[in-house]
Amino acid sequence: MALDANHFAVYVAMQSIILSFSTLILTASGSSFTSSMGPLLPYDLLYYSGVRAYFQEDWDKAAELLEKSIANKESMRRLRRKCHEDCFDAGTDMLAKLDSEGGSLWDLQALEWVQQRAECLRFCVGRSVSPAGLLPVSIDIDYEFSTRNPYNFLQVIYYKLEKLQKAASAAHTFFVANPSHLEMRNNIEKYRRMKGVTEAAFQDREQHKEMHWALYDSALLSEASFDWPLAARKWRESVNETLRQTEDCRVHCQMSPQSLPEDRGVDGVDGVFEKAAVLSLSLLSCLQSCVTQVATRPGRISAQEDFLPTQLEHQHIAQFKADDLAGAIQTLRSLLLFYPSDTDSLGNLQFYYETLGEDKESQDKDKQPAQEIANYVNRSLQEKKLLYFGKENLGSDFIDPDLWTPEDVIPESLRESWRAEKEKLNKKVKEEEKEEEMDDSGFYAGGPVPQVGVTITMDDVAMNGTNRVVLDGVMTSKECDTLLQLATAAASAGDGYRGRRSPHTPHEKFEGLTVLKAAKLAQDGMVNQSDARLLHELGERVRTLLDSYFRSPPGLFFSFTHLVCRTAITGDQEGRLDLSHPVHVDNCLLEPETGHCWREAPAFTHRDLSAVLYLNDNFDGGDLFFTTRDAKTVQARVRPGCGRLVGFSSGPVNPHGVTAVTTGRRCALALWFTKEKLHRDVEREEAEALWAADGQGVAKATEEGEAKGTSGRSGRSQTQGDKEKSRGRGRVTGGKDEL
Repeated sequence: MALDANHFAVYVAMQSIILSFSTLILTASGSSFTSSMGPLLPYDLLYYSGVRAYFQEDWDKAAELLEKSIANKESMRRLRRKCHEDCFDAGTDMLAKLDSEGGSLWDLQALEWVQQRAECLRFCVGRSVSPAGLLPVSIDIDYEFSTRNPYNFLQVIYYKLEKLQKAASAAHTFFVANPSHLEMRNNIEKYRRMKGVTEAAFQDREQHKEMHWALYDSALLSEASFDWPLAARKWRESVNETLRQTEDCRVHCQMSPQSLPEDRGVDGVDGVFEKAAVLSLSLLSCLQSCVTQVATRPGRISAQEDFLPTQLEHQHIAQFKADDLAGAIQTLRSLLLFYPSDTDSLGNLQFYYETLGEDKESQDKDKQPAQEIANYVNRSLQEKKLLYFGKENLGSDFIDPDLWTPEDVIPESLRESWRAEKEKLNKKVKEEEKEEEMDDSGFYAGGPVPQVGVTITMDDVAMNGTNRVVLDGVMTSKECDTLLQLATAAASAGDGYRGRRSPHTPHEKFEGLTVLKAAKLAQDGMVNQSDARLLHELGERVRTLLDSYFRSPPGLFFSFTHLVCRTAITGDQEGRLDLSHPVHVDNCLLEPETGHCWREAPAFTHRDLSAVLYLNDNFDGGDLFFTTRDAKTVQARVRPGCGRLVGFSSGPVNPHGVTAVTTGRRCALALWFTKEKLHRDVEREEAEALWAADGQGVAKATEEGEAKGTSGRSGRSQTQGDKEKSRGRGRVTGGKDEL
């Protein structure tokens, strides 16, 4: 059905009023309709009952009720979506008459539209939901579910019931949305060490609601490996899923119970038109807020700015590099709907036309913007106009979630304050871009090197960064050969964490050996005791050197020690463009497009100091390199060699990666240190206990020594500001990091 373009804003307003009153009528009416499985019980009632059973320590009942509350909430979401779709056309015959009717008849046709839509929704929802299930849910319950607190209870319940796999799954699901919850982080680490708990347990049970983020990250990883056809496909899927998630959120706004203004404490609203306006503006504000909700990762406070336009920007570049020029033009024209005067985008569009060899006029006809993006922008603009009208004339409140809103949408009386706020934001962004990268790790490069024969090859200045150092002469050639032989004899395929054979690239084989495994193999006579003990002793040597050079605070504990080798797979290197290890930060998740580094899982947030001690150089590629936070601008490059040690603070001032190993085998001893005793390497202590039980002591540096002076700070070592920038290129996630 075609609508009169001159009346489009009116239809948007009427649709808002109709949806508001439809859900209001639906809430007030109740229904006797039930499904064959019985009415859907209120999930808030089930949740309250489950929590009550929890405190009564009735674990089986608590588990059943809480699981049912989660399931019923999801069922209610699916039901509302289905009813919204089923009733979409209800009353459209009345809508078709609106352009031809006038006066009171126009009003009556609109009211009949309201009634028909309400009746359809009432029947559709009411036949599956109990009357109590139609009542509004309290803000407190909404908060409990938005923070995933049911899984917090379930984690304890399943632990009490000795269902450890389910307990670990609940813990992980809660932790994804609460990454700063230290107790849950510790619980997860305990579950990982428990017998019977597999890696399959650590999956987000709510991931289906966040699939656009999984696709977004997958697309960025495809970009990082320069697989442009795959990246283009992933970006298209990410955009489509973002649109779908946005529609789901909008349906929730439209189908959730609405209360009258007086029930929400809004005074002075008496007439039916005033009440209709308040209800419709509330609904429109909810619809617009879906932009922010969809662009906010679980566990984050801030949304990613320009989330959908940013994806389109990535997509058209990936399509161009994948030789899909027609697709790139369509995507870029879709992006220009958000920023029609952006000079870079217009320049890219002209370049695409010239590359394709066709005139712009014919291309403009053939390569229109994607219809779903055009619909998204047009609808959003109409909603914004109504909301700004309400803000100007009816005293309503509205916070625009978008940066791309054109100025002509803003009423003249509001433009001055809008411009001032925008200028303030732009000024803040520019100031943040100028801020010097600082390090707040508590390490200060420039201390003494306490081992004879060890020399400083590169320092902060030579490496263009903060708290970085390269030391040579840490090992002898004989020691390097010994550990290389140990790696050949004892290293097993995998990354030392989850047994992943090629955790970072399919073009290399990854092998690792921990101190504890080496000690056990030596105890069984599989390797020489002296070789295993050398692996341990070198860790102590590295800690002594870096503890002194970086003038670390008292108490520097081993976090993880890993002898790791990467071997280029013969016959699988032609045309290779990826990295052996993508750019990352060791203790946080790096987002180059914002410059922010998120200290949350799966990053090892407790790691404070990183080190890699190289064993050989007879391979091609495999250089360690440091970048700025954009993950692209290389600041320093280090070529491995026997006895060369690289040390650096583990935080966001030191993004780093490893170039592809294209021939040969690259071996190194990777070490991480922490200032938190809670996160010390317990496996290393187990190895020391094995040797002690056999009457063999080990040489150890003191872990909690005297406080060292830190007055002589490096001139380039201070704190850093985690400041987000509005837009940029690329993203690399942190993870189970191996240097």
